[in-house]
Amino acid sequence: MSTRMRFTIWRPLATAAITLLVAAFLTPTAAHSAPRESRPVYSYENAIREAVWVDTGLDGDSDGRTDRVAVDIVRPRELAAQGRKVPVIMDASPYYSCCGRGNESQRKTYDAAGNVVQMPLFYDNYFVPRGYAFVGVDLAGTNRSDGCVDVGGRSDIQSAKAVVDWLNGRARAYTTRTGTTTAKAGWTNGRTGMIGKSWDGTIANGVAATGVKGLKTIVPIAAISSWYDYYFAQGAPLYDSGPDWLSDYVDSPEARAKCAAVQRELVDGAPRTGDLTSLWSERDYVEDARKVKASVFLIHGLQDLNVRTKHLGQWWDALAKHGVERKIWLSQTGHVDPFDFRRAAWVDTLHRWFDHELLGYDNGVDREPMADIERHPDQWVTSTVWPPHGTRTATLRPATGDRPGVGTLGLRKGTGTAAFTDDPRLSETEWAAQIDTPTPDKAGFVTGPLTRDLRLSGSSQVTVTATPTTATAHLSAVLVDLGPDTIRDYAASGEGISTLTDRTCWGASSTGDSACFRETGARTADVGQTVVSRGWADLGTYADPGKGVPLTPGRAYTLTLDLAATDHVVPAGHRLALIVAGTDRDLIDPPADTPTLTLDLSRTSARVPFVGGADAFARATSGSAAAATPDARSPDGVRTPHHTYRIP
Repeated sequence: MSTRMRFTIWRPLATAAITLLVAAFLTPTAAHSAPRESRPVYSYENAIREAVWVDTGLDGDSDGRTDRVAVDIVRPRELAAQGRKVPVIMDASPYYSCCGRGNESQRKTYDAAGNVVQMPLFYDNYFVPRGYAFVGVDLAGTNRSDGCVDVGGRSDIQSAKAVVDWLNGRARAYTTRTGTTTAKAGWTNGRTGMIGKSWDGTIANGVAATGVKGLKTIVPIAAISSWYDYYFAQGAPLYDSGPDWLSDYVDSPEARAKCAAVQRELVDGAPRTGDLTSLWSERDYVEDARKVKASVFLIHGLQDLNVRTKHLGQWWDALAKHGVERKIWLSQTGHVDPFDFRRAAWVDTLHRWFDHELLGYDNGVDREPMADIERHPDQWVTSTVWPPHGTRTATLRPATGDRPGVGTLGLRKGTGTAAFTDDPRLSETEWAAQIDTPTPDKAGFVTGPLTRDLRLSGSSQVTVTATPTTATAHLSAVLVDLGPDTIRDYAASGEGISTLTDRTCWGASSTGDSACFRETGARTADVGQTVVSRGWADLGTYADPGKGVPLTPGRAYTLTLDLAATDHVVPAGHRLALIVAGTDRDLIDPPADTPTLTLDLSRTSARVPFVGGADAFARATSGSAAAATPDARSPDGVRTPHHTYRIP
């Protein structure tokens, strides 16, 4: 077997036949040369710009006729004149008129005939000259579309799925919003790739989970995989307002006038108790991962506190279980698009990804490492697969230490108890900064200084047995890297980037749509500790994660908290900490009471995925850090630089 392993098992394709077909019909490449890269040979200025309205088959606004969603199209005129069919890149969004897309909040603009002039972002500028069509879909209830926004539900997903169906000859579209003249998509071969950040990427996840034919790949960026987990963490309400607020935020004026019933359904179906209702079940795409036929190129910020990395972890694991082709980028940023933290590499990689998936080019992107991970600002490493081979879960045990309130973390089962009182004024940052000081608001457990690097990769769980003093209680659990570092400042404005004044251009420009965007740079911070992963829960969900119940003061309850996925190397000389506390300020809402909770340490543990498993943890926590020499090669398997020490 080749030492360079493929990052996944690709669909059996008639590669030679596809390559010849592409050479003959989609590129100017000589017939005898198999193309490896699409080239910008078609005019963007003279591209066809048109709009159609696709019938969704739904009547979300209850006006007696089925909803039509607006679809703006930009495609190469030269290929249309030659009768050549092209693939489609599609971004379905609720933000095209209300709020804008990208770091510069671009909106769609139109000419007097109603055809799109400016399409937000660089996708059309870059890919239309290379032989693709770009399609921007207004979700139902937004911009120029009929219907109602239902925040990830049937209407949202059908808005985009119906367009994929139309592109493949299975749905009907019209040349106007209310007219009867139909429009055909005879200009496309139906091969569609969906892309988008946040809500847009969430729609891509949801459409892929329908198994719709013709959708060949999705590129979800900082996307939601289950809407319940956007608003709640195992029954604990997160800081976001309910879905009715979000729907109202993006609704068009027409939708606001017609969609009161849908708004009421969002309110009634999403109680702030955190109970798992049928509304949330409908919006859980993870449950339908088995239907996904498209490949998935997933991008997420490891410090995204808007769409938290639990979304990527559970989606990734479900896709892996069902054998879906996939690739991943993980940055140090918060809720940021890769165009704004790794621009040149992103455009190049996305170009090759779409060329491979939609044009069938054998360009090697499928043989590259599965994962790109940002270890330090603008410093990236790769993993052949993700999580890496040899990653195994180790069960870590908290125990009492030499000083009251400052415990230890190791492989041996602990004894005794640790107690804390919920203080909603404090957050994970303050807990971590006070890890070596006994404080009444947390229970902290720490390893000694590591003698070698230790890599965490994947999703963790923390099981606690806690006795509350009140009828309500919320819990937080965080893993912390204790030691100096320079990181992207994800908590600041920009969430790890600064926007500069210079512009660079990515594709062709036209009158009214520039391909030039403001450059960005890493915004960094020097820190003494870094929160690696976090999770929260309502202790009242101990018996049923979908329904909380009142607690009996003085009774012990056992609960497992799911922590967000991560990939982080704790370097030699640093320490790893587990903190268990109550309300994590600004991330979850406090409970009705102010409980004191006592942990039974013999029944409390953390299951953490380490590269090398428990053996790696044992090696890294044994011996003297002062006497240890860090490995020349990191747990990434590549040489790394020395340390320098809320809408979706």
